Order: sequence, then structure tokens, then C-alpha cells
Amino acid sequence: MTDDDLAFKALADKTRRFLLDLLFTRDGRTLGELESELEMTRFGVAKHLRVLEDAGLVVTRRSGREKLHFLNPVPIRLIHDRWIDKYTERPAAALADLKHQLEANEMTATTGTTVQMYRVYIRATPQAVWDAITKPEWTVKFGYQAPVEYDLRPGGAYRSLASEAMKKAGAPDVVIDGEVIEADPPRKLVQTWRALFLGEDFTRLTHEIEDGGDGVCTLTVTHDVTGAPQTAAQAAGRIPEAGGGWAQVLSDLKTLLETGRPLYT
Repeated sequence: MTDDDLAFKALADKTRRFLLDLLFTRDGRTLGELESELEMTRFGVAKHLRVLEDAGLVVTRRSGREKLHFLNPVPIRLIHDRWIDKYTERPAAALADLKHQLEANEMTATTGTTVQMYRVYIRATPQAVWDAITKPEWTVKFGYQAPVEYDLRPGGAYRSLASEAMKKAGAPDVVIDGEVIEADPPRKLVQTWRALFLGEDFTRLTHEIEDGGDGVCTLTVTHDVTGAPQTAAQAAGRIPEAGGGWAQVLSDLKTLLETGRPLYT
């Protein structure tokens, strides 16, 4: 069964769609919190969550003794990029609206939701994924097509420079900056991240790359905006219009590494 098949199967069930709606409203919930919203046994809710996890629509992580569940919009983005653009009928527009709603998920200090997680499976080596994230000759080919500068050692500087298109739109020469906290190539990169175009505080960004075997690796991006003002939280989930957001950036990255061509030019 393909990734698209798993996503379509998971979305076909109204209970699973409701669980995604709950996580869209407030991310990072425990099984108990989700169970309280449904007239269903704990086992039944766990079974639905497992289907969503298998489809990549939900990502989990441990926080102490608790297992937290996060909405992952990347499979929705991939469905949109691979299928929706082929059609213009109204039913297709409905899926596009769903994708827009998922990507527009904005975290605020009042909701208590301070972490976003994204996961994508890429048919490439961990080194290829690492290079695509950290080398300017790659970052200009996908996402918002901005060259990056990394000093890959603890305390080293990070800068994302404006593309020519962004400069023409009035963007500053440096649009995002930060500092490397941990660099373990090609497995893990932890850094601070600040959107200078918003004039906001530093947040924490983590890339984790795992070799899944058979030529496929997993890339998990975690953006923690704990303590950041609302606009910084928004920036964590939505990079400027040239890039669209983490879901779109990761979809573009996957396509580039698997086909040699980006989705957007």
C-alpha cells in the first residue's frame, strides 16, 4: 500500500477526521485527553490513532511518562501537490481548503500549544537529506529558495539569506538567523531560529534524520516556540509566502531529492 493509499484510507473515517480536528484545535494531546472527547473506549481511540500514525497524519513524542499526539499536515500537502493540481472541479477544491486549514494552524500563548511536529519519508540517503538542509546550493532549489549559511558547531552562526525574488519584494538581506546548539551529521541538527522579518524572539528548531532501510529515511522537524510571542509562533508554522510553510517546504524537499526537480520554480 502506498503512502497516498494510507492517507486516503485514514481520512475516509469520520472518527479519525474528528481526531485530526481536535489536534488542529489544540496539538500535543494525550490519549486520555482525546478519549474524553469521544463516546468510545480507550482501546477504540488508540486503534484509530494507530491508523493515523501509520498514515503519517499523526506524530507522537514522549514527555515524561506521557505520550503526546501532534497533527502532521505533510501527507495532506503531498496529496495536494501530487493530485489536486491535476483537477479544477469543486470536489478537489474541498481538499485544497482542508490543506489550507491545516497549514494555517497558528499557535498562541493562550492555547498552551508551543510545539509543532512534521514528518516526511524520503527515498534518499541521510547524507543527501542533511546536505539539502544545510548547504546553500541545495536550499536555493526548494521551499522559499533562500541560500543558507551554517557554521556547524555548537555556538556557530546560522543565517538564511533573502532570495532575489524576496529582495525585489523588499525583504532584508538576512531573513532568518540563529545559532547552532547541536550538530551531529547526518542525524541531528538543533538550532535557534528567529524570523527577522517579524522582529521576534528566538525559537528552537530540530531536524532529526533516521535511516529506515531500503533506501528510505525519515525526516522529523520539530519547532518549539515556548515562551515566544504570537507572531513568532505563527512564523514557526508558516514561512513567508515564497515558501508557504513547513509542510510545503518538506513536500518540495522530498520531491527534489526523489525526482531531481522541485515542485515549484
